[in-house]
Amino acid sequence: MDDKVSFTAMEHAQRAEYDLVFAHDEANIALQADKVLDWLAIMEGDSPYRISRLQHCLQTATRAQRDGADDETVVCALLHDIGDVLAPANHSQVAAALLRPYVSEKNYWVVLHHGLFQGYYWLQHYDKDPDSRDRYREHPYYQACVDFCANWDQCSFDPDYPTEPLSHFEPLVRALFAKTPAETL
Repeated sequence: MDDKVSFTAMEHAQRAEYDLVFAHDEANIALQADKVLDWLAIMEGDSPYRISRLQHCLQTATRAQRDGADDETVVCALLHDIGDVLAPANHSQVAAALLRPYVSEKNYWVVLHHGLFQGYYWLQHYDKDPDSRDRYREHPYYQACVDFCANWDQCSFDPDYPTEPLSHFEPLVRALFAKTPAETL
């Protein structure tokens, strides 16, 4: 990039400099789908599961699509664990933050909370409460998250399940990230 701003503190910037910064941001936003697809490809690596993390995401999305979920929900199913690439300790929050400007409040909430809701299936093995998700029982999206985990996420570690390839979902990913991002400040 040849053009650079002159300021060293934001309080000293001029409008034209912010125009340059925002143009750069727009160019990066235009490449978001490519970046996300690259991050998914990274998930093809070694895994303690019988399938890779990518295969888990593809299987989750395949199940969602075969159950008749809308395209946005299918992409959320595909990307629900994308946070593992950047922040395994809080992958749900990272995935939700990535998706938030592009998806409904419901899908954002489901992705944000799916990690906690998945605990229903394994927390008892560590002497913790598998029903810890129930603190959200009165939330309007509680059941959607329960269903997401029960029907698509927790059961998607099967090496014999006929799963669609990433190329099948690529148009959906590109369409989602082609949307004008919502203001989330």
